Amino acid sequence: MSGGILDRVQPHLLSAPPYVPVLPPETLAQRLGLPVESILKLDANENQFGPSPKALEALAKARSYHIYPDPEQAQLRQTLGRYVDYGPEWLVAGAGSDELIELALRLFVPPGEAILNFPPTFGMYTFLADTLGQKAINVNRRADHSIDMEAALAAVPRTRLIFAVSPNNPTGTSLTRAELDALLATGLPVVVDEAYAEFAGESYAPLVREHSNLIVIRTLSKWAGLAGLRIGYMIADPSLMEIAMRVKQPYSVNVAAEVATLASFEDLPLLHERVAAIVSERERLAALLASLPGFEAVPSRANFILVRLNGIEAKQVQARLREKGIMIRYFDSPLLQNHLRISVGLPRQTDRLVAALGEIVNKLSAENRSGVPRA
Repeated sequence: MSGGILDRVQPHLLSAPPYVPVLPPETLAQRLGLPVESILKLDANENQFGPSPKALEALAKARSYHIYPDPEQAQLRQTLGRYVDYGPEWLVAGAGSDELIELALRLFVPPGEAILNFPPTFGMYTFLADTLGQKAINVNRRADHSIDMEAALAAVPRTRLIFAVSPNNPTGTSLTRAELDALLATGLPVVVDEAYAEFAGESYAPLVREHSNLIVIRTLSKWAGLAGLRIGYMIADPSLMEIAMRVKQPYSVNVAAEVATLASFEDLPLLHERVAAIVSERERLAALLASLPGFEAVPSRANFILVRLNGIEAKQVQARLREKGIMIRYFDSPLLQNHLRISVGLPRQTDRLVAALGEIVNKLSAENRSGVPRA
């Protein structure tokens, strides 16, 4: 229809693909006809321990929700800075890592210009670039999920910003120091997304002092269990952070997120204990998955495990788990054919998952032998 409101929309947005999110337990329970308490979400790498008890207590006691948050993030940046051993001038907080990814794109990449991306990886980089009228030059990872550095360096002249991830989502593999050094040597800004760094026990944040083109993005969604409150932070050269503070949304970090963050850092021993428990459970889950016929787990440094299935249809496994109220992620792209990604849960959740997987694999194998058609 000519002359309608859609004629005024920017053309690149009319055909922009949507980001594919995961659904909340309440929605899943309604669609599946199951009690919400029976839903086991292992599809979004959320922390099944939940927030710190001190964070929950602080949220209940706070009375300032009718007041706008501090646009200068003074106390928040001071607290986050102490955690990573930087002064507040080295940091900017945002509404989760996603806002900070978008901020980096706005800072460095004009419309029509490109980012350098290494799939399979987090889909938010290309999604946000698309919405901003930017392009992505994708250099596919090698079979071992490392970066094809020769191809990456060849693509550098056509790009304005590099996104790397450590550990990478969905593979769970780490960015090596040699890979990072090669990317930094290009002179382009390099964003290292460290959403899962606490589970790996290592970070490239200390190198920000040595490299003005290194930007590290962290979050409290995973290790601190605050995914629903949306709180992340960026570490970079103070001269860049001064500009970032001027051009970012001034009130994007809401009061509840700030209250929960400050309280979480008063409960670090417990939160670190939970991280250690998740890492331990990750190794147990990996061993249990490897014991299932046709399951090949990729060694992970994050709070999830990527699994390749051989001789079994991953899509069927995911669908049958879903019928039981267990949610995991399914991948079937040219780079990840017939793969599943499973978030690490609590021990009892691991037991429920593995028992269901064993039952499903046995049934699928029996159906294959008998020639029973699968739904």
